Amino acid sequence: MKRFARLLEDLVFSPSRNTKLRLLQDYFSVTPDPDRGYALAALTGTLKFRYAKAHVVRKLVEERVDPVLFNYSRDFVGDLAETAALIWPAPLAPPNAPAPSVAEIVEALADATAVQAQRQIGLWFDRLDAGGRWALIKLVTGELRVGVSQRLAKTALASLGKVELSAVEEVWHGLEPPYVPLFKWLEKGGEPPRIDRAATFSPLMLAHALDEADLKTLDPRDFSAEWKWDGIRVQVVARGGRRRLYSRAAEDIGKAFPDLLEAAAFDAVIDGELLVRREGSVGSFNELQQRLNRKTVTPAMLKDYPVFVRAYDILFEADEDLRGLPFVERRKRLERWLKTAIGRGGSERFDLSPLVRFKTWEELRLQRAEPPASAIEGVMLKRHDSLYVGGRPKGPWFKWKRDPKVVDAVLMYAQRGSGKRSSFYSDYTLGCWRAGNDGRELVPVGKAYFGFTDEELKQLDSWVRNHTVNRFGPVREVEKALVLELAFEGVQRSTRHKSGVALRFPRISRIRWDKPAAEADDVSAVEALIGA
Repeated sequence: MKRFARLLEDLVFSPSRNTKLRLLQDYFSVTPDPDRGYALAALTGTLKFRYAKAHVVRKLVEERVDPVLFNYSRDFVGDLAETAALIWPAPLAPPNAPAPSVAEIVEALADATAVQAQRQIGLWFDRLDAGGRWALIKLVTGELRVGVSQRLAKTALASLGKVELSAVEEVWHGLEPPYVPLFKWLEKGGEPPRIDRAATFSPLMLAHALDEADLKTLDPRDFSAEWKWDGIRVQVVARGGRRRLYSRAAEDIGKAFPDLLEAAAFDAVIDGELLVRREGSVGSFNELQQRLNRKTVTPAMLKDYPVFVRAYDILFEADEDLRGLPFVERRKRLERWLKTAIGRGGSERFDLSPLVRFKTWEELRLQRAEPPASAIEGVMLKRHDSLYVGGRPKGPWFKWKRDPKVVDAVLMYAQRGSGKRSSFYSDYTLGCWRAGNDGRELVPVGKAYFGFTDEELKQLDSWVRNHTVNRFGPVREVEKALVLELAFEGVQRSTRHKSGVALRFPRISRIRWDKPAAEADDVSAVEALIGA
């Protein structure tokens, strides 16, 4: 556990990507199985505990420390793990038992009840020093926040075994923690681990955001264009009699969409966008959200929010791997395959993503600005000769999103951030004007906590501290005097919000030091952007 705690601490204080890679390689090379496999699972977000949650940690600490003191400390520090690790009182007698290993922790919590998990974590707290407690909380809650993505961890594994990253990607989703066969292959060579590919996720190919300057170096004759739909990217795997629906993060989300899986009566792997179909057209993302993350789906949900997949690509047809074909060839195969699937009654659940016809970038720019449906976010550009490669290779695919919608809103409330921002008021609630009983009133329209530079964060934090008029626990109410330009991707009506609207992906695009609060936008200006 000490080695794992040291790894997490070093990763937190190492902003360099190359340094993080070296730290990961060193850890994996000297740490024995199964500790390193469980650590890998924690770093990549694949390690889950049913009962070891953040509320368990809070309850434990509040049994040993004054709850008011603990809550004030946590609000100031901004990080539960750091606060709990430091404030935990030392046991009356030094513990004799050694610190637990990562594997011991994982195995002890695997089948523990809620009561057993809480008791065991408390015993470990007494056996560990502050650094060990901090690492333990990070491990069991899954909130590591050490700047390691799943791809970075896989890159470290590839370097460890001197193999291509794509080789690790190919077997990754067919293996489970503690990944003993994976490490054996990487250290000793030979053939990669055998996995059951019938229902296994294949790494998705992702696109880079298009910089307008890129258009000067790209030839439109080399690319096809598709609409970028506002749903969620999914992979439908129907092979060997088994059917799975995966999110882009390889999470099996099929339980929430049994109607779609029932219609997947084919033998193929399809890459596409999961969408809701309402009255013959594509529904909003807000409507799709009614089905996401549901453990059970009611008949009413199935009826009111019917889903389908708009197919972008085909990865496998039966046992044939098509990823090595250029995009134009895969597109032809996809079109032929869909004609067969529609013949079997799959048209309501699977259809083809249409291509956008264009000859020049300016022609495509005009179509992007005025798409045929409100559920379109922009366009995707795909090179005709691009192979289907997992990850985000630079050059083959680009996403060219529509310009965001913007309104001027007034800062109403602020709260400290977490992690590196725990000392700054970086989470903001913003409002727009609406006619009320006593004249115009501000009502919240959204929350934003990114979009500004580090220097602008310091300016905003200083402004909040100097213009606070009230406090509600960790939240500060401020003078209604600062206008921020709020950018967002979409807006929907919402009965859960006082303003009656909900924004998608809101962020701060500009600080309007020059604009009086009275001149900020009304809620009607936000409502006017619904469906735009």
